[in-house]
Amino acid sequence: MRDDLQGLEISQKELQKLTNLPVNDKLVIIINPLKKLGVNFLEKIKGSEGATVIFIGFSTIVFSYLLFDVIIKVFATWITIPSWILLIILGLWVGGAIQTILYLIWKKNSKFVKLNMTNSLLVLLNDVDRYNDVIRAIDINDQIEEAGNPEVSIKEREKVIEALKLTKTDLIRALKTEKILRENKNFILSNTELFVNNLATLTAMQVTEQATEHGRLLNEALQIALDVQHEMRRLQSQR
Repeated sequence: MRDDLQGLEISQKELQKLTNLPVNDKLVIIINPLKKLGVNFLEKIKGSEGATVIFIGFSTIVFSYLLFDVIIKVFATWITIPSWILLIILGLWVGGAIQTILYLIWKKNSKFVKLNMTNSLLVLLNDVDRYNDVIRAIDINDQIEEAGNPEVSIKEREKVIEALKLTKTDLIRALKTEKILRENKNFILSNTELFVNNLATLTAMQVTEQATEHGRLLNEALQIALDVQHEMRRLQSQR
């Protein structure tokens, strides 16, 4: 990702902090991290230090098993089944217990989000997704350009990035305002600066050539900003 796109995306961690809710929380499947670890291990094996990686990995597995076998023979002499079978059973049991705990946490978070979800927050979360999609689209376009396709270069890139910055500012402000009103239903926000937005500036930057790539991106950013502005007005009308 190019430097001018760094930090523009609203991450899940940032979004959860802004909303004070575990939004977009996904169920962690413990097999997935193990798969990722295995893929990384295979990639390192294919590298120049493959022999070293194999030796270290094999040594770690053997040492861990021998240590487990010694512990079982010293502290659990009553166990008669082979230690390697016990290790497999224990691994499956621990894995199942961890997965169950992760599921219960995810279920609890999902229920908490559902109970605290408002129409405004739902709209804003959708706008955040659209905003992040624009950034990902630009990043992919940049990768295609760097692969040797200069014709896909985004014209007036500075204006596009500036529009995204303004849009992010409006989104963050709207999310903060929604959180305050949601958490303080009987409290009317008196800080007017939270309702000041950059819509006028963003509108002035809109290009007329909607068929061009940079025009499409700018208009997408503007549409998101308009949606945010609509929700801000609706929130203000609740006073």
